[in-house]
Amino acid sequence: MTGTLASVPLSEDEQRILQEIEQQLYASDPQLARQASTTVYRHAGRNLKWATAAFVAGLAFMVLTFASSTILGIVGFLVMLAAALAFERNLRRMGKAGWRQWTDSMKAAGMKDALGTAQQRVRERFKREDEQ
Repeated sequence: MTGTLASVPLSEDEQRILQEIEQQLYASDPQLARQASTTVYRHAGRNLKWATAAFVAGLAFMVLTFASSTILGIVGFLVMLAAALAFERNLRRMGKAGWRQWTDSMKAAGMKDALGTAQQRVRERFKREDEQ
């Protein structure tokens, strides 16, 4: 054996039972089912996106304010530094396998789809708060 696990396909009966269990989970507690689909890779990937956005925002802030105020420029640099450290920490948390899985899923879904689902989640979150 070379260290890889061979996958054994499920029988039709086992697949049917698994699908029934999943449907019951989604029917009984959809929020739990949605949270169960969040992996360590997905969480770290989300943090990578936020760290990248913070880095770009810090860079823009530094460029725009450095000429008028050195202190504000330094604040922008510190934001960039904190974002770079957060990016590095989350990248290490993901590891090589997680990075490959995350980039493959981004390629498969496309960047527009990834941003679209994020917008949809935000809309759903605010919609639920308004209903209560």
